[in-house]
Amino acid sequence: MKRNVLIIGAGPAGMEAARRIRDYGHTPILIEKESRLGGHLAKWHKLFPEGESTEELLTSLTSDMEGINCFTDTNIVSINKLKDLYVAIFSNGISVQADAILFATGFSMFPAEKKEEYGFGIYNHVITNADLEHFFNTGKDPRINDPKVIGFVHCVGSRDEKAGNRQCSKVCCATAIKQACEMKELYPDATVYCFYMDLRMFGRKYEDLYLNAQRKYGILFVRGRVSEVSENIDGRLVVKAEDTLVGKPIRITMDLLVLMAGMSPCVENPKIASMTGVHVGEDGFFMPRDMLLRTTESHSKGIFFAGATTGPKTIPETLNEARAAAMAIDNYFKQKAQ
Repeated sequence: MKRNVLIIGAGPAGMEAARRIRDYGHTPILIEKESRLGGHLAKWHKLFPEGESTEELLTSLTSDMEGINCFTDTNIVSINKLKDLYVAIFSNGISVQADAILFATGFSMFPAEKKEEYGFGIYNHVITNADLEHFFNTGKDPRINDPKVIGFVHCVGSRDEKAGNRQCSKVCCATAIKQACEMKELYPDATVYCFYMDLRMFGRKYEDLYLNAQRKYGILFVRGRVSEVSENIDGRLVVKAEDTLVGKPIRITMDLLVLMAGMSPCVENPKIASMTGVHVGEDGFFMPRDMLLRTTESHSKGIFFAGATTGPKTIPETLNEARAAAMAIDNYFKQKAQ
């Protein structure tokens, strides 16, 4: 029996799950608040660890959307339960009935302006990792003008009690090193620093990325937090930090500072949770039924999760969880039919 599945969020998790749910013989209804599919992925240039093209991955995900009902520039206004069905009203006025719902709402970028000591929004040459990806895609950013000294600050808003984010964002270390190498390719004469607490290069070939950054590109790694950023009379940045490996404070004048803003819970999670009764953890991410065997299931019957909606994840992890969620939804329908 064909069932309707409402999928909220058309990033990589939502798109992959929609394709799999369709292949199981059901009808996916995919809703996305942005004007195009892809979520944060659509704004990125290349992926780690080997510089894979984001556009190629997006093309692969979007080229097979037949049989999937897609709504872009659309938000959820309300979700109500009617016996075994969920009734959702969209911002475009459309109302749909769904036998199950998949939350693939992803994450929100940590607002870097909260870390005032880094000067984002104050100094012109302090930007975020998302800003730099936009520059890689377009080649345009008036703040980036042949920089001679570039710094990358890891863990901005991650592993930070004061910022309200205790968790590691999982991808920031690898993203910082990937972007540092890309900047060296664009500006081979530039000196590039990475300021880190601990390098968490946990995946296959991630360590190779780190070693390549040192051996091929000459990236300089400084273990220690940046304590202060200011601007000198020439408009260049003055970055103060402590190199904890040698136990000395350092002061470096730079032309560009890139903040690795981490993954925060999707800002719409509380609103969605209030509509459906799903559980939200202390960290703001949705809570699955358990953290081992039923990571795609919620505590509410007929509602499922995929991707970074339950916590920071890499792209491969996100795609795998989307496939697992599609299978869990199909199994849920089979059990209902018995």
